Amino acid sequence: MDWSKLPDVGAVALLVCAFASVERHNHTQVSRRWLIGWGMIVLHFSAFAFLPARGNWGVMATILGIASLTWAGLLFQSSSVPFRTLPSSQWIQGLLLGTNTLYIVLLVVGPVRPWLLNLVAALFGAGPLAVALISARTVNSAIRWATVCLSCTLSVFLLAFQNRPDNGTNLAVNAVLCTIYLGSSINFFCAYRRGTTGNFITIAGFLAWASVFVVAPTMGALLPQVHVESEVWNLPKYVVAVGMILVMLESQIEHNKFLALHDELTGLPNRRLFQDRLASALERARRTGTQTALLLVDLNRFKEVNDTLGHHAGDRLLKHVATVFSGRVRRSDTVARTGGDEFSVILEEPTSRTEAARVGSSLLEMLKAPLLLGDRSVQVSASIGIAVFPEDALDMESLCIAADLRMYTEKYGSTGLTQRPTSAGPNSRPALEPSGPTLQSAE
Repeated sequence: MDWSKLPDVGAVALLVCAFASVERHNHTQVSRRWLIGWGMIVLHFSAFAFLPARGNWGVMATILGIASLTWAGLLFQSSSVPFRTLPSSQWIQGLLLGTNTLYIVLLVVGPVRPWLLNLVAALFGAGPLAVALISARTVNSAIRWATVCLSCTLSVFLLAFQNRPDNGTNLAVNAVLCTIYLGSSINFFCAYRRGTTGNFITIAGFLAWASVFVVAPTMGALLPQVHVESEVWNLPKYVVAVGMILVMLESQIEHNKFLALHDELTGLPNRRLFQDRLASALERARRTGTQTALLLVDLNRFKEVNDTLGHHAGDRLLKHVATVFSGRVRRSDTVARTGGDEFSVILEEPTSRTEAARVGSSLLEMLKAPLLLGDRSVQVSASIGIAVFPEDALDMESLCIAADLRMYTEKYGSTGLTQRPTSAGPNSRPALEPSGPTLQSAE
């Protein structure tokens, strides 16, 4: 056993523990793949500690060490593919994983017949290319074709150099690893185009990691008298790990910022962001002498949905309403969830009271479409209050009050109300309730 590898194993293991701690608070499919990939890197270092072993144990350690490094790179590479769950992507990932593993086994165990090695080398490019051509109608992405081009280039290189008697095996192994980590860098660059520190460090780290498999053998051939410690060649691994941790922390910060200004359930702006946008809209209207309309929409008897079908059904209903409202207004307008079952809509210039009334009517009409919640079909109704700046109010607070009062009048003082007798006395006034959602069993 090579005891000098133990510090590397311990350092990477500690880094993976830190990675896992951050990943636990930012748990996604991508971060899970990253974590598994770093587990493969720990396995890589651990296996290489047993390279001095004789016989089959040394061969197994070599295969496991190189294969785990390959598997980690393929995981990093595929995690940046946005359509990785599609069958064609899974086929390409499976082909690359199987071909790489088989090729490494043949190289390490060797010698094997040249035709068998050539056949496997040809599969590097032929497999992904065939899948990409078959699925070109459904997936035609730069990431997909970059992967195919790299695989085909690797296939040509292997067919040309792998059978050299002196250094063919070393060239083949380094070419495979260089291609994988170069592909990881390209895919990461295509998937994460934000100009953040974490993205830059991760992309640069993958590029440096890929260059190790070119620079190290080149220096060994041209400058054999120059000795470079193995820790230097391992530095890109730590750079990539730090970069990925920064990416997850940056994503968590962005998510927290989003939650501070948006409703977690529907993704719509919350009351804080709504007030900020309304204030900005009114200021623009003052400068340009135009109008801004505020629509306050309140779902009728939403509590009955929660009580009858459960809070999960109520959440689905709120998401449905948010989707319907967002799809109806312009991109320059704002739809916000400002209460439990209350939504607010800001219509900016060009708008008018007539236009606001037309939008409000269309929102009510769109809500009439039945929504299936579990085994019940729900048809919800709503009440809308409309206020227009500057006709109804000259400031934000007064405009919100005007819309709220009109919504209240619409909800309790117009049609669609049922009387509910009370047990107070003969002189008591009947309580008014708005007509609410209609619940029907789905057939």
